Amino acid sequence: MTETAPRPTLEAVAARAGVSRATVSRVVNGGDGVREPLVERVRRAVEELGYVPNQAARSLVTRRHDAVAVVIAEPETRVFADPFFALQLRGISKELTAHDNQLVLLLTEGRDDHARVARYLAGGHVDGALVFSLHLDDPLPGLIRGAGIPTVFGGRPGWHDGDEGVVYVDSDNRGGAREAVRHLAGLGRTRIAHITGPLDQTSAADRLQGFRDVRGDADPRLVVESDFTPGGGERAMRELLARRPDVDAVFAANDLAASGALRVLREQGRRVPEDVAVVGFDDMLPVAEGTDPQLTTVRQDIEEMGRIMARLLLRRLDPSGADDPPAGVVLPTTLVCRASA
Repeated sequence: MTETAPRPTLEAVAARAGVSRATVSRVVNGGDGVREPLVERVRRAVEELGYVPNQAARSLVTRRHDAVAVVIAEPETRVFADPFFALQLRGISKELTAHDNQLVLLLTEGRDDHARVARYLAGGHVDGALVFSLHLDDPLPGLIRGAGIPTVFGGRPGWHDGDEGVVYVDSDNRGGAREAVRHLAGLGRTRIAHITGPLDQTSAADRLQGFRDVRGDADPRLVVESDFTPGGGERAMRELLARRPDVDAVFAANDLAASGALRVLREQGRRVPEDVAVVGFDDMLPVAEGTDPQLTTVRQDIEEMGRIMARLLLRRLDPSGADDPPAGVVLPTTLVCRASA
């Protein structure tokens, strides 16, 4: 067995710096009232000794935990299979890490998990929450409001009751969908179909509205409700071909659904883009560049959305901040043309 060296104490730092224990405590816990020369001596002693502040004690002083909950209203099988969530978590993690905050991931497998998440958030374990992938009937917003912690939502909050204090980050889903459908129409396609996402989510509803903005007179059989998964895209594409075998273009609500649609078209001998042009939404490179042919899609900066969510929450948590963060941030989208359309 090897003996480990004892951890440096607050008293050891005070002795090395030649100041009182109280002065060291104020410096390491972010307190005020210490002259700059003494602050520098304490910081130098902390570095030389390798002192690590006790987080529990620090929280008692600052009333901060330097931890943020990320709540995803989806089961883990969906979260870990969809690169969208990985990209958004990467952006969140980068921003929190840059500000020395920890990320605590909470998933909701089912309704029973909602009360558990609410209890955790209300229990004083984290300073705030980032919440995304909500559905319209989701009780989480009300439960989080009851927990009384600062929150930023990912996605336009179509579920909210007019509360102007709701802060959210989203992409221009409707505008991006319009651009996708106009691109298909510009290619001379006249029987353009839409594979939607789950319409109890505002992103999918907005993309459907964008499709209707351009093709308001489209045959209702050319719209099939689906989800944001490859399997959902496959099922929807089979249904479309059964309804309208003459379909010559498809706008899918996300890249994963588009990848499923492409598989079915290939199985049924339809050439892409010669017979059927396909456009997705997201521009998740592992998906969009991995399809055959590579996918034309609407790009939204998913990682940047995560970073901005975290940035807005940290602004809300900063007691020195002079301005409140904006209620809503909507990022632009762009069409990325590849071989499928």
